Amino acid sequence: METAQSQQQTAPGAFTAFARFVLCGGGVGVASSFAVAALASWIPWVVANALITVVSTLLATELHACFTFGAGGRATWRQHVQSAGSAAAAYAVTCVAMLVLQQLAAAPGAVLEQVVYLSASALAGIARFAVLRLVVFARNRSQAAAIARPVHATVAHASTPADPEVLCYAA
Repeated sequence: METAQSQQQTAPGAFTAFARFVLCGGGVGVASSFAVAALASWIPWVVANALITVVSTLLATELHACFTFGAGGRATWRQHVQSAGSAAAAYAVTCVAMLVLQQLAAAPGAVLEQVVYLSASALAGIARFAVLRLVVFARNRSQAAAIARPVHATVAHASTPADPEVLCYAA
């Protein structure tokens, strides 16, 4: 019973999970935006964004497993793969936003690039939160809730006292 209670306590509510998601994912995202800008001075921006996206996704998934969604430990390979799918969509959103910016402004400044990149990342991040909470880490919460939920049963004894069978029906 102690294990079930401790597992249930690690599954935060939606508001707490979102606050943690913003703290962890947002922190990684802001650091990533600066890393992309720095790396893009040496290699093409799309390649820099891809590299930073991979590294930041691995880091963020671990943080979300341990802290944000209360998975109780490190992320599994399944969670990393599912998280990578949502990160790929976020990568596409940031790339499209930056490519549109390049089409609209001949020589956008670094501040405008950061504003566009961070805005696109924020929108993609909200969608990622929903996917991570409802799909990637949902099983952990439902398993913890199922373990902690008491089972109410009705016990009926067999008609003869010599018969040791006991029938249990879930209420």
